[in-house]
Amino acid sequence: MTNFKATRLVLARHAVTAQTGPLLSGRASGIDLSEKGRGQAEVLGKRLANLPVAAVYASPIERTTQTAAAVATHHGLTVQPLPGVLEADYGEWTGQKISELAKTDLWKVVQRTPSRVVFPGGEAIMAMQARMVETLDSLVADHPGDLIVVVSHADPIKAAIAHYTGVHLDLFQRIAVAPASITAFTFSEHGVAMIKCNDTGDLDELMVSDSDSNSQTSGGTSEA
Repeated sequence: MTNFKATRLVLARHAVTAQTGPLLSGRASGIDLSEKGRGQAEVLGKRLANLPVAAVYASPIERTTQTAAAVATHHGLTVQPLPGVLEADYGEWTGQKISELAKTDLWKVVQRTPSRVVFPGGEAIMAMQARMVETLDSLVADHPGDLIVVVSHADPIKAAIAHYTGVHLDLFQRIAVAPASITAFTFSEHGVAMIKCNDTGDLDELMVSDSDSNSQTSGGTSEA
């Protein structure tokens, strides 16, 4: 018998801002949650309120930190910044209209073979996935037996989902991650199991005991 303690990792995407949808915000600063986004964050916080959350981490920019604060307040916790789960560095694309970017040749590559993409003046999608996974693996190792929440962005979360479920990065655009949705994993001695994905429903599965968590296969209902 081992003394391995399973860790539950909850990845939450930040709630919406006024720019979510029309613009590629990337790592731009000074972008707060919109009124709708604040409401989404409050709902997310209430959904997680009854869970035994040990720590709350967030990508260190406004919209993720504000979303994480709505979770942390229910547990008397302080949001801890986690640079490794920042949005992809979109370089020259940052702040541009998505409708205009969609007309470019590079956009087609982003959709079809993202593993080949390096954003102009920015980051490779493969590099983004690597630092996201490295950060999460390290965090899980630091929290044996805990349930931890990490608030990040759509593309990094999609890249993490692809890695932990064995999906090639070139297929990660098939994964949907809605604003204020959660995706949850159990890290056990038997490996990693995804127990929620893009979920906005109940979170009862996260209350199961360590001995039961490895058998969880249902994912809930997405409302995205």
